Amino acid sequence: MDDILRFALLGLGLGALYALTAHGIVLVYRGSGVLNFAHGAIGMAGAYVQWELAVNHGVPYWPAVACGVLGSTVLGVLTHLLVIRPLRRASSLARLVGTLAVFIVLTAVAVKRYGDSVQLVPAKLPSGLVEIAGATVSEDRIWLLGIAVVVTAALHALYKRTLFGLGTTAVAENQGAAASLGWSADLIAAANWGLGSALAGLTGILIVPVIGLSVTGLTTLLLSALAAALVGRFSSFPVTLAGGLVIGVVQSELTRFGSDVTGLAASVPFLVIALMLVARGRALPLRGTFLERLPALGTGRVRPVPLALAVATGLLLIALSSPLWADAITNTLVLSLIILSIIVVTGYAGQVSLAAYALAGTGAFIAGHAAADWGWPFELALLAGVLGTVPIGLLFALPAVRTRGVNLAIITLGLGTTLETMVFQNTDLSTTPGSDGIAVGKQTLFGIDISGVDHPQRYAAVVLVMLVAATLVVANVRRSRTGRRLIAVRANERAAAALGIDVRAAKLYAFGLSAAIAALAGVLTGFRSTSVVFADFASFESITALGLAVIGGVGFLVGPLFAATFAAGTVGARFGDLVLPGLSEWMPLIGGIILVLTLVGNQDGIGREVGKQAAAAERRLLSKRGPKHAGVTRDAAAEVAEGTAEGDESAAPDIRPAVPSRATHRAPGLPLRVRDLTVRYGGVVAVDGLSFDIEPGRVVGLIGPNGAGKTSAIDAVTGFTRAASGSVRLGDQDVTRLPVHRRAGSGLSRSFQSLELFEDMSVLDNLYAACDRPGPWTYLMDLVRPGSRPLPAHVLVAVREFGLESALDRPVGDLSYGERRLLAIARAVATSPSVLLLDEPAAGLSDDESRELAHLVRRLAEDWGMGVLLVEHDVDMVMSVCDEVVVLDFGRRICVGTPEEVRGDPAVRAAYLGDLAPEEVAP
Repeated sequence: MDDILRFALLGLGLGALYALTAHGIVLVYRGSGVLNFAHGAIGMAGAYVQWELAVNHGVPYWPAVACGVLGSTVLGVLTHLLVIRPLRRASSLARLVGTLAVFIVLTAVAVKRYGDSVQLVPAKLPSGLVEIAGATVSEDRIWLLGIAVVVTAALHALYKRTLFGLGTTAVAENQGAAASLGWSADLIAAANWGLGSALAGLTGILIVPVIGLSVTGLTTLLLSALAAALVGRFSSFPVTLAGGLVIGVVQSELTRFGSDVTGLAASVPFLVIALMLVARGRALPLRGTFLERLPALGTGRVRPVPLALAVATGLLLIALSSPLWADAITNTLVLSLIILSIIVVTGYAGQVSLAAYALAGTGAFIAGHAAADWGWPFELALLAGVLGTVPIGLLFALPAVRTRGVNLAIITLGLGTTLETMVFQNTDLSTTPGSDGIAVGKQTLFGIDISGVDHPQRYAAVVLVMLVAATLVVANVRRSRTGRRLIAVRANERAAAALGIDVRAAKLYAFGLSAAIAALAGVLTGFRSTSVVFADFASFESITALGLAVIGGVGFLVGPLFAATFAAGTVGARFGDLVLPGLSEWMPLIGGIILVLTLVGNQDGIGREVGKQAAAAERRLLSKRGPKHAGVTRDAAAEVAEGTAEGDESAAPDIRPAVPSRATHRAPGLPLRVRDLTVRYGGVVAVDGLSFDIEPGRVVGLIGPNGAGKTSAIDAVTGFTRAASGSVRLGDQDVTRLPVHRRAGSGLSRSFQSLELFEDMSVLDNLYAACDRPGPWTYLMDLVRPGSRPLPAHVLVAVREFGLESALDRPVGDLSYGERRLLAIARAVATSPSVLLLDEPAAGLSDDESRELAHLVRRLAEDWGMGVLLVEHDVDMVMSVCDEVVVLDFGRRICVGTPEEVRGDPAVRAAYLGDLAPEEVAP
């Protein structure tokens, strides 16, 4: 019992330090809306400044502490001013990677200056022994707990009772409103960055006597702090303190049982992270603006001749290289595979994963045991490693079903770190007797000796072929129906689900494919020598890999090869040493600086620029060949291995064949029956017992004042809210419990009040995303042969009806507001629904545009046979186009009938039409 209490008290001291670090993260998040992944590195920098001054320059301890804290403060403010503020209108991915870039730079500087060995630092807090309830514990742990409590109380008071705290809260809630009251969002953010970073420096200085002074030890403290901050919801300092203390105590108690569960103790922060994120099931409220954009994407088009020339050149260079250069080429190609896996999951599917190296290590682990324990040849071991890692990748994807963005980055980093500590660092699992890893021997491929030890050139050639094959697979996916679905999910999950796309399946597919590619890289890394050594798969290397992916262009397949050259041990480092001896030692720092410059100057990376140059070169070539060839391609960038064109020859159907002026397509004639629909948000009843029917070929209007519950009703019918009860039937099918994408697949389609188009796709691809219906084998077939077909006849008719013929190849961002409105409806029509629900389709349109839209809606019912639910504030339009009108007030139906009956209803006039006489309401 005394041991339990003693370890609990020791854990309280450690948990106090976790809480102090977490408070710094909370401060930065509250002040700027940015989750600072560089927080541990900033604290590490402050600790090293203090140690340097005190040990090497003889500065007294407390002045040295002040200098260390000041150094961290300056780093935090500079991070905000030089990195985060220029990215305030960039994507959330860019802001996250911005903090990762700072992490890379600071760790690279520290490793170059101090190495990564652990320095023992004497404690300055009182270190005598005290007895509490019969348990003896070091006095410094009590002091740490007291400091954490005092700091927590001070921060709580600062943000609850001072003008600065109120200003921070105001800016966090609404920057525009706060600015109108005289609060500067930039000033508030800089102050919070400075204060949070100062706390990071202080925590780093206080913790090094406990864990030792090292780059790795202080930067990996981040996971524990993130777990505590998540418990406090990135807002509450007292709850964050409690979370940190609990994590510290649990870790300390687990260490009582010895080294057998050391990995489990180190995994406690991840377990807390997973529990909090999955239980809450939503992303952090990341701050953004309507100008936020995602990184650009390439088309995935491949030109065989340039590709063949590039591969032949690569093989020739490998054949002529020395063993040292062959090793550098192998490093470059393997890292390119790692980056390629990130392009699939982050570039195409928009899921920020920091597990690439963990998955690569998993592939090497499985393949290594297949070769060492079962004697499998290299070919089978490679296949086992790749296929065996896919289920692990799917396990990593499960949190993506309920979380995304920064949350997903946290949980995947935690998963990777847990895998590293419990498996890769477990010598019982990751080594064989007499070896420093899993002994796999020298490798042959189909009887040919390809040993990386004896024949590094042959091994490099094999890796090159593997990289080309993996790149071709990813290019196929990009051009396929599967690729369009991934990109739709990346752009807008709500809109994707409304079109019948299974968002969960798309995410699982992206993680599975990404895991397979990362595993391929891991096997090729491990088997290049006679033993698979897991020091090559440190989880935090995934941060560097994501940064390199952004440098190369996270949406472009030419990016990995360019980006990989900025890492240590690659071809770029070898060239650097030729130009300036010793330059390779600075490659991590150079890569971090280039990442910062890339984010600030060109978020689309090198791949986009390569595509632009290729496009310009082809345009010049075509112009020299004369006007006959001037229109051969829509974008010359397609001539390179992968271009940056918006269009794609595999998705460019000819819509010129004659289309009847009147629509001949008829929708499946299924009626919609809604009964007793109720939507409650907490204590507010948004929709109260609503019932209505929509028959095929009829238009039903749903009107009411603002807040009447119209959009909530559409959300409930289409499955976008879990706060609904009642019954929804489409034909003979009860769809009440079906998820959104299955309701859409059954024939329920909708538009959105805010349009929610896929902004980074063309008009054509928006339509394709709606009408594609992949079969059960499509996900596999698209890996080798991307499916391609012309637009279905009913979509061609919709294109003609909505006047979008000339806009098919244009990006959505280039459309006028009226065209965007029409595209939103045309995209919903492209799903061939039985019932179409339109949420304020005429909002923002002129009178002429509204009349034309009303005509189109009428034709959808009469000529296409659709049932239409029209939610609209334009009463003139509703009364002119609808067969029946339902009127809501405070969520309750107060009237239903024909337009004439509704006009004359006294309750409607009192609640909605005011004092207008029936004849004054336009017919």
